[in-house]
Amino acid sequence: MSMAEIDLKNVHELQIYTDGACSPNPGNGGWARVIVSPSGQTLEMSGAPKERTTNNRMEMLAAIEALEFLHKRRGPMYICVHTDSKYFYNGVTLYSYNWRKNGWLLSNGDPVKNQDLWMRFDAMRSSHSLVRMNWIKGHNGTEHNERADRLAVAAREALVTSHY
Repeated sequence: MSMAEIDLKNVHELQIYTDGACSPNPGNGGWARVIVSPSGQTLEMSGAPKERTTNNRMEMLAAIEALEFLHKRRGPMYICVHTDSKYFYNGVTLYSYNWRKNGWLLSNGDPVKNQDLWMRFDAMRSSHSLVRMNWIKGHNGTEHNERADRLAVAAREALVTSHY
């Protein structure tokens, strides 16, 4: 279905607010997502990998985890992913089409950084009816983005505490 065939005014779209945290970077990380239904109900989830990671990977993993969660439980959906990561937003909206077309290689032939996550995100994005991206400024009072940030930091800190 093309964008012209979709009446976006009548689509019930889930809003997903994502965030990642890492300290130091690279180091211990955490990710979080807050899913908001059209009726305003929220569903929160966070996690932390056991291995050293980067902030960029955590930003991406938050969105991937949300899309995988929704696909397993509800099937294809209309979704808007809100991120405060320029790296993730620009990767999705400006670069991923060419990366995919070029076998996940940069124009100089080097592999795309975080290729495993870009490929996972791309697979999940194509499994939903429509996934829009929205960049929001971090730490500016956007309620669900601030909540995702607190959850990601708490997940990272819980991982650090559990190691001692």
